[in-house]
Amino acid sequence: MPTPRHTITRLCAAATAALPVLLAAPAAVATPQAPPPSTAVGGERLGLPGVQVNPLPGAPALPTDLTGQSWIVSDASSGEVLAAYNPHLKLPPASTLKILFADTVLPKFDRNAVHKVADEEIQNIGPGSSLVGIKEDLEYRVEDLWRGVFLSSGNDAVHVLSHMNGGIQRTVAEMQARADALQAKDTKVISPDGYDMDGQVSSAYDLSLFARAGLRNADFRAYCATRDAMFPGAVDKNTGRRGSFGIANTDRLLGKYPGLIGVKNGTTTNAGSTFVGAAERDGRTLLVTVMHPASYQKVYDETAELLDWGFAAAAKVKPVGRLVDERPAGGAQPTDPADGAAGTPAPPPHPSPTADRPTAAAPAGDGGRGWAMPAALGVAAAVAVVTAGAVVVLRRRAGRGGA
Repeated sequence: MPTPRHTITRLCAAATAALPVLLAAPAAVATPQAPPPSTAVGGERLGLPGVQVNPLPGAPALPTDLTGQSWIVSDASSGEVLAAYNPHLKLPPASTLKILFADTVLPKFDRNAVHKVADEEIQNIGPGSSLVGIKEDLEYRVEDLWRGVFLSSGNDAVHVLSHMNGGIQRTVAEMQARADALQAKDTKVISPDGYDMDGQVSSAYDLSLFARAGLRNADFRAYCATRDAMFPGAVDKNTGRRGSFGIANTDRLLGKYPGLIGVKNGTTTNAGSTFVGAAERDGRTLLVTVMHPASYQKVYDETAELLDWGFAAAAKVKPVGRLVDERPAGGAQPTDPADGAAGTPAPPPHPSPTADRPTAAAPAGDGGRGWAMPAALGVAAAVAVVTAGAVVVLRRRAGRGGA
């Protein structure tokens, strides 16, 4: 009867002899497997890196001087995406996150309601924040606060409305729930005003979802289209009368680009510049979101170029995806038979704004080597594990036998 030592030797020799066969045998890899379908919300092509466009004969060429790290052109009514570039790339959204804030909180309060601001409601606002100029112990109508949000991008107005809504943390939680209901899977909310915070990200696709939802609300549409307004000021100590001062929308395209409805801009040191713009022409409303171009002015120039292209190309391109609809009450996942991945949830967002940057796909025509080698190594590893297990078992038996 062979000793345990002899048995171990034979098992190791057999496993070693099998490895070259496992690594070399072509039958082990068979036909190269197609990659799994994309899980990007809105369609497979929106999950691919680079420019996605499907032109028909006569379609105009896309602008060639675009510098945005991510952008998307879509039809606000149908939800069709006409063209996109890395639309699910997760990036800091800056004040464009206020679109989601408005989607969440704006329907809750009557615009004519009056609120007296407490001192704690305008504390703990991030240094360097944009402010509209709210003062404690003064009363403001809700519609004035919303003008402060949309025109001046006032973080103080956002904080006051958040406290009216039950507090900052409650508002953040409700914003995240609203993003989830809209199937905005790239968005992680940490601050209600979009102030730079570690891990706070969104995407051009998600911001377009927020804008599309917001434009369905008449008050939202009116606020984001307002070019200037008077804002309540302090009380004059001598006359006892309350003054006011003018505020102007910081959207540089509003009033300059034909048919522009507005929506929201945002700029911070970390996020760079981001802009979501909507414009209407000949009964068609288009949405363009541009994130992180080369400069502050570029965000407006490139938005205008993409809007021009979109109106010219609308009937001359096939959609490359779509803006999905909000989930129905109860959490059911809507699907579109014409868009297989439209209702498929994307992987959960990562905390790092750069964690999900697209990477180049494996080159075509590699003969399946990208799959075959890991598979063969996996089989070889399995053999090694089995052999090691046999060694451990035999040694334990040998140990018990010699006790």
